[in-house]
Amino acid sequence: MSGASAISAVLLAAGSSRRFGAANKMLALLDGKPLVRHAAELLTSTGFSELIVVTGPDADEVRRVLAGLPVRFVHNEVYLAGMGGSVAAGIRAVSSASAGALVFLGDMPRLDADLLRHLVATFAAGGSDSIVFPCLPDGSQRNPVLWPRRLFVELGALTGEQGAKSVLMAHTTETVAVPAEPEAFTDIDTVDDLERLQRS
Repeated sequence: MSGASAISAVLLAAGSSRRFGAANKMLALLDGKPLVRHAAELLTSTGFSELIVVTGPDADEVRRVLAGLPVRFVHNEVYLAGMGGSVAAGIRAVSSASAGALVFLGDMPRLDADLLRHLVATFAAGGSDSIVFPCLPDGSQRNPVLWPRRLFVELGALTGEQGAKSVLMAHTTETVAVPAEPEAFTDIDTVDDLERLQRS
Protein backbone atom coordinates (compact mmCIF):
# COMPACT_ATOMS: atom_id res chain seq x y z
CA MET A 1 0.00 0.00 0.00
CA SER A 2 1.49 3.30 -1.05
CA GLY A 3 2.72 5.27 1.95
CA ALA A 4 2.04 2.57 4.54
CA SER A 5 5.63 1.35 4.40
CA ALA A 6 6.55 4.39 6.53
CA ILE A 7 3.72 3.88 9.05
CA SER A 8 3.47 1.52 11.99
CA ALA A 9 0.25 -0.10 13.15
CA VAL A 10 -0.53 -0.50 16.85
CA LEU A 11 -3.21 -3.06 17.64
CA LEU A 12 -4.75 -2.70 21.10
CA ALA A 13 -5.56 -6.14 22.50
CA ALA A 14 -5.16 -5.37 26.21
CA GLY A 15 -8.69 -4.46 27.27
CA SER A 16 -10.25 -6.15 30.28
CA SER A 17 -13.51 -6.78 28.32
CA ARG A 18 -15.65 -5.96 31.36
CA ARG A 19 -18.85 -5.64 29.34
CA PHE A 20 -18.18 -8.90 27.51
CA GLY A 21 -18.40 -11.05 30.62
CA ALA A 22 -15.89 -13.57 31.93
CA ALA A 23 -14.36 -14.36 28.54
CA ASN A 24 -11.64 -12.33 26.82
CA LYS A 25 -13.30 -10.53 23.92
CA MET A 26 -10.14 -10.59 21.82
CA LEU A 27 -10.22 -14.39 21.84
CA ALA A 28 -13.93 -14.72 20.99
CA LEU A 29 -14.56 -16.42 17.67
CA LEU A 30 -16.17 -14.79 14.65
CA ASP A 31 -16.39 -16.91 11.51
CA GLY A 32 -14.21 -19.46 13.29
CA LYS A 33 -11.39 -17.02 13.98
CA PRO A 34 -10.53 -14.96 17.11
CA LEU A 35 -11.37 -11.27 16.84
CA VAL A 36 -7.76 -10.28 17.43
CA ARG A 37 -6.68 -12.52 14.54
CA HIS A 38 -9.17 -10.78 12.21
CA ALA A 39 -7.62 -7.42 13.09
CA ALA A 40 -4.02 -8.61 12.88
CA GLU A 41 -4.50 -10.26 9.50
CA LEU A 42 -6.06 -7.10 8.08
CA LEU A 43 -3.19 -4.95 9.31
CA THR A 44 -0.39 -7.30 8.27
CA SER A 45 -1.88 -7.68 4.80
CA THR A 46 -2.22 -3.96 4.20
CA GLY A 47 1.45 -3.08 4.06
CA PHE A 48 2.31 -1.27 7.27
CA SER A 49 5.99 -1.22 8.16
CA GLU A 50 5.35 -3.14 11.38
CA LEU A 51 2.52 -4.34 13.56
CA ILE A 52 2.82 -3.94 17.32
CA VAL A 53 0.25 -5.85 19.37
CA VAL A 54 -0.35 -4.57 22.90
CA THR A 55 -1.35 -7.39 25.22
CA GLY A 56 -3.01 -7.41 28.62
CA PRO A 57 -5.02 -10.33 30.01
CA ASP A 58 -4.35 -13.77 28.52
CA ALA A 59 -1.20 -12.47 26.85
CA ASP A 60 0.16 -15.95 26.16
CA GLU A 61 -3.09 -17.00 24.48
CA VAL A 62 -3.18 -13.85 22.34
CA ARG A 63 0.37 -14.64 21.24
CA ARG A 64 -0.68 -18.20 20.44
CA VAL A 65 -3.64 -17.25 18.24
CA LEU A 66 -1.44 -14.78 16.34
CA ALA A 67 1.29 -17.34 15.70
CA GLY A 68 2.72 -17.18 12.19
CA LEU A 69 1.96 -13.49 11.66
CA PRO A 70 4.78 -10.90 11.46
CA VAL A 71 3.90 -9.05 14.65
CA ARG A 72 5.82 -7.66 17.60
CA PHE A 73 4.32 -7.83 21.09
CA VAL A 74 4.47 -5.37 23.96
CA HIS A 75 2.73 -6.07 27.26
CA ASN A 76 0.81 -3.43 29.23
CA GLU A 77 1.34 -4.40 32.85
CA VAL A 78 -1.27 -1.87 34.02
CA TYR A 79 -4.02 -2.78 31.56
CA LEU A 80 -6.65 -2.70 34.32
CA ALA A 81 -6.08 1.05 34.67
CA GLY A 82 -7.54 1.71 31.23
CA MET A 83 -6.74 2.21 27.56
CA GLY A 84 -4.36 5.12 28.05
CA GLY A 85 -1.54 2.88 29.21
CA SER A 86 -2.03 0.54 26.27
CA VAL A 87 -1.85 3.37 23.74
CA ALA A 88 1.26 4.66 25.49
CA ALA A 89 2.95 1.25 25.55
CA GLY A 90 2.28 0.70 21.86
CA ILE A 91 3.43 4.13 20.77
CA ARG A 92 6.64 3.91 22.81
CA ALA A 93 7.45 0.68 20.96
CA VAL A 94 7.08 2.19 17.47
CA SER A 95 10.17 2.15 15.29
CA SER A 96 12.13 5.40 15.07
CA ALA A 97 11.85 5.13 11.27
CA SER A 98 8.06 5.49 11.27
CA ALA A 99 6.47 8.76 10.22
CA GLY A 100 3.24 7.89 12.01
CA ALA A 101 1.25 5.19 13.75
CA LEU A 102 -2.24 3.87 13.18
CA VAL A 103 -3.85 2.98 16.51
CA PHE A 104 -6.34 0.20 15.85
CA LEU A 105 -8.91 -1.38 18.18
CA GLY A 106 -9.19 -5.15 18.03
CA ASP A 107 -12.99 -5.35 18.25
CA MET A 108 -13.98 -3.87 14.88
CA PRO A 109 -13.82 -6.84 12.48
CA ARG A 110 -15.80 -5.23 9.64
CA LEU A 111 -13.21 -2.58 8.86
CA ASP A 112 -11.47 -3.19 5.55
CA ALA A 113 -8.28 -2.42 3.69
CA ASP A 114 -9.89 0.23 1.47
CA LEU A 115 -10.56 2.47 4.46
CA LEU A 116 -7.03 1.98 5.75
CA ARG A 117 -5.63 2.88 2.33
CA HIS A 118 -7.72 6.05 2.29
CA LEU A 119 -6.47 7.07 5.73
CA VAL A 120 -2.85 6.48 4.73
CA ALA A 121 -3.20 8.35 1.42
CA THR A 122 -4.77 11.31 3.21
CA PHE A 123 -2.00 11.27 5.82
CA ALA A 124 0.69 11.24 3.13
CA ALA A 125 -1.01 13.99 1.13
CA GLY A 126 -0.84 16.22 4.20
CA GLY A 127 2.88 15.72 4.61
CA SER A 128 2.46 13.07 7.33
CA ASP A 129 1.76 15.88 9.77
CA SER A 130 -1.98 15.75 10.52
CA ILE A 131 -4.13 13.48 12.68
CA VAL A 132 -6.32 11.46 10.30
CA PHE A 133 -9.45 9.53 11.23
CA PRO A 134 -12.71 8.25 9.70
CA CYS A 135 -15.77 10.43 10.03
CA LEU A 136 -19.41 9.37 9.67
CA PRO A 137 -21.99 11.42 7.72
CA ASP A 138 -23.25 12.89 11.02
CA GLY A 139 -19.79 14.30 11.70
CA SER A 140 -18.79 11.87 14.46
CA GLN A 141 -15.20 10.70 14.68
CA ARG A 142 -14.42 6.98 14.57
CA ASN A 143 -11.40 4.73 14.98
CA PRO A 144 -8.77 3.90 13.87
CA VAL A 145 -6.76 7.10 14.21
CA LEU A 146 -3.52 7.74 12.33
CA TRP A 147 -1.13 9.87 14.40
CA PRO A 148 1.93 11.83 13.23
CA ARG A 149 5.24 11.26 14.95
CA ARG A 150 5.27 14.81 16.39
CA LEU A 151 2.55 13.74 18.86
CA PHE A 152 4.22 10.53 20.01
CA VAL A 153 5.57 12.16 23.19
CA GLU A 154 2.05 13.12 24.27
CA LEU A 155 0.61 9.73 23.34
CA GLY A 156 3.45 7.91 25.07
CA ALA A 157 2.65 9.69 28.34
CA LEU A 158 -1.02 8.63 28.48
CA THR A 159 -2.40 6.82 31.51
CA GLY A 160 -5.80 5.82 32.82
CA GLU A 161 -9.10 5.34 31.05
CA GLN A 162 -9.27 8.29 28.69
CA GLY A 163 -7.17 6.80 25.94
CA ALA A 164 -5.99 9.13 23.20
CA LYS A 165 -9.17 11.24 23.16
CA SER A 166 -7.52 13.88 25.36
CA VAL A 167 -4.69 14.33 22.85
CA LEU A 168 -7.15 14.48 19.98
CA MET A 169 -9.21 17.17 21.72
CA ALA A 170 -6.07 19.22 22.35
CA HIS A 171 -5.25 19.24 18.62
CA THR A 172 -8.65 19.58 16.94
CA THR A 173 -7.36 22.14 14.44
CA GLU A 174 -4.73 19.66 13.24
CA THR A 175 -7.08 16.90 12.13
CA VAL A 176 -8.32 15.64 8.79
CA ALA A 177 -11.55 13.63 8.62
CA VAL A 178 -12.01 10.94 6.00
CA PRO A 179 -15.67 10.30 5.08
CA ALA A 180 -16.83 6.77 5.85
CA GLU A 181 -20.06 4.83 6.05
CA PRO A 182 -21.45 3.56 9.38
CA GLU A 183 -21.61 -0.11 8.37
CA ALA A 184 -17.86 -0.54 8.72
CA PHE A 185 -17.82 0.48 12.37
CA THR A 186 -19.65 -2.36 14.04
CA ASP A 187 -17.73 -2.84 17.25
CA ILE A 188 -18.23 -5.65 19.72
CA ASP A 189 -18.69 -4.75 23.37
CA THR A 190 -20.96 -7.56 24.54
CA VAL A 191 -21.69 -11.20 23.73
CA ASP A 192 -24.99 -10.04 22.21
CA ASP A 193 -23.08 -7.74 19.84
CA LEU A 194 -21.01 -10.69 18.66
CA GLU A 195 -24.05 -12.90 18.18
CA ARG A 196 -25.78 -10.20 16.12
CA LEU A 197 -22.73 -9.85 13.92
CA GLN A 198 -22.51 -13.62 13.44
CA ARG A 199 -26.11 -13.63 12.21
CA SER A 200 -25.65 -10.72 9.82
